[in-house]
Amino acid sequence: MVKDQLQVLNALDVAKTQWYHFTAIIIASMGFFTDAYDLFCISLVTKLLGRIYYHKEGDSTPGTLPSNVSAAINGVAFCGTLAGQLFFGWLGDKMGRKRVYGMTLLLMVISSVASGLSFGSDSKSVMATLCFFRFWLGFGIGGDYPLSATIMSEYTNKKTRGAFIASVFAMQGFGILAGGMIAIMVSAVFKAYYPAPSYEIDANLSTVPEADYIWRIILMFGAFPALLTYYWRTKMPETARYTALVAKNAKQAAADMSKVLQVDLESEPEKLQQKKGNEFGLFTTRFFNRHGPHLLGTTSTWFLLDIAFYSQNLFQKDIFSAIGWIPKAKTMNAIEEVYKIARAQTLITLCSTVPGYWFTVALIDKIGRFKIQLMGFFFMTIFMFALAIPYHHWTLPNNRIGFVIMYSLTFFFANFGPNATTFVVPAEIFPARLRSTCHGISAASGKAGAMVGAFGFLYAADAIGVKKSLMILAFINFLGMLFTFLVPESKGKSLEEISGEADQEKGTETQSG
Repeated sequence: MVKDQLQVLNALDVAKTQWYHFTAIIIASMGFFTDAYDLFCISLVTKLLGRIYYHKEGDSTPGTLPSNVSAAINGVAFCGTLAGQLFFGWLGDKMGRKRVYGMTLLLMVISSVASGLSFGSDSKSVMATLCFFRFWLGFGIGGDYPLSATIMSEYTNKKTRGAFIASVFAMQGFGILAGGMIAIMVSAVFKAYYPAPSYEIDANLSTVPEADYIWRIILMFGAFPALLTYYWRTKMPETARYTALVAKNAKQAAADMSKVLQVDLESEPEKLQQKKGNEFGLFTTRFFNRHGPHLLGTTSTWFLLDIAFYSQNLFQKDIFSAIGWIPKAKTMNAIEEVYKIARAQTLITLCSTVPGYWFTVALIDKIGRFKIQLMGFFFMTIFMFALAIPYHHWTLPNNRIGFVIMYSLTFFFANFGPNATTFVVPAEIFPARLRSTCHGISAASGKAGAMVGAFGFLYAADAIGVKKSLMILAFINFLGMLFTFLVPESKGKSLEEISGEADQEKGTETQSG
């Protein structure tokens, strides 16, 4: 602890866990619940879209989305997310976290509803409209990454900061789970009220007209959780660290946090009189010397992680079909296929994805970010190689359960590992005036990886097969483990100690940890 530190920041660092911590977690985490729901629910309905809009009369196989259309639908939201992370990350440092926080949520709500209302006179126009609205949905989702992470890091105490930030991100697991459950319920209702023969029995009647409502309802549902927290987002006070260290308004920071912490705090404006020379920008030699390796570490590890993570998530249905865990499309009607895909993905999420997130929440402030990330990448590499090398062994009927277990373990260690820590660390290690921007850059690098996964894995699986694709993903996880050594440990330190701002206040130039 630096004795020259502002009292309001010291108070935040040592504050006991209070109701405002949980309020902030709920407000921020509902955005991530919506993020995950919206990004991943599309994978549940892409096969249905193929049946509805690309079935040819008299064809012996169910309609499927062309590879370019499938890649566009899966990947366009990531393009929007990447742009939103960069834009809102920068805006969060320029205008303040709170002022732009409500914008992102409102954009997500409007775009979720609009995605479900996608219109057009033919298949191409419907898909084009869907892609348009999913881009803007992604743009809003992108803004949530740097803003939610930065707000939580600046609101919490240094003892439990990692767990609180990870709790926000852990709601992704429940969002993915909700997507599967909503798809199961909607398809079950339609299956009961609009029964249809399997494709083998009658190709033209296996996709009832009412099936077009299923994917629309599933996509639109994502608007409701976000809408519930919009009012509370607009009522959150600006973080004290932004108000004091960036806006240079110590009086307002003390007033805001006095209400939140329910204690009397001095404004201490004299402690904000820092030398301008210490406030270096992003594109400066001093930033590169102090934080360049850290930014390389956060961007590279997030990029590599998301190639593997989103490839696995978006194309689970294809892998499950390849090993025979989901029956062949010809043996089901359209609604049954949605139901069985959703059931398979929900099982994986429930058994591995959700527990993995909460293991991180429970242990991140005990084990530390670095060890969890290194361990996660290590086991993802091991299990991916274990799936890839004897891949044909896993496709045998008696070994499919073993494949699912191994596949689930890669998800468990992704979430009890780098999928959580890559979100947490960039919100802790950079200066307040650049924190949101640097988190946005790191997150955008991750979404660039997601696009490589979404577009690349689709074509790779077609061109070189699932086995070789899994081998490539295993090697990518190994690279992630190596780049983890560029990322500093931030456990148990104040944000100002980690970023070097505490040293700057004293006019020193010591390197941050």
